[in-house]
Amino acid sequence: MAGLRVTAENTANVALSAATAKTVIQLNAPANQRLKIQRVGVFFDGASTTAVPGDVQLVRKTTAGTGTALTLTKQTSADSETIQTGATENHTAEGTNTTDIIDQWKVHPQQGLDLTYAFGQEKMIVGGGRLALVCNFPAAVNVRAKIDFEE
Repeated sequence: MAGLRVTAENTANVALSAATAKTVIQLNAPANQRLKIQRVGVFFDGASTTAVPGDVQLVRKTTAGTGTALTLTKQTSADSETIQTGATENHTAEGTNTTDIIDQWKVHPQQGLDLTYAFGQEKMIVGGGRLALVCNFPAAVNVRAKIDFEE
């Protein structure tokens, strides 16, 4: 790994429909190059204190689905390397999930989750693989998300 630290972050709120799984961010690893997932954040704008928590999952995908192209940002802008990873956001058609759920959480729609994986415990994505952050909530809510990773 070259150690290029990169952030994928939604450009605007992503609207979640009630009881419908939606890919909020998807990373597409370059061929023959692994990605190390270091941090995941999801933040919701729910207003009801009695709302039911929803599911947030990091999953591997076998097909890409259809999403809007997402511009990735180097965490150190002076780094000279070119980002090789591709990313999409706010999917309108879901790709195919594998049965491999890398991590998952229950999150209340008035809250969020900001998780940094401990050194040596980061989640790895194989070269050419796909990783998606998928949300599914019982009621409609907006979400913004980010994934920090290293190429």
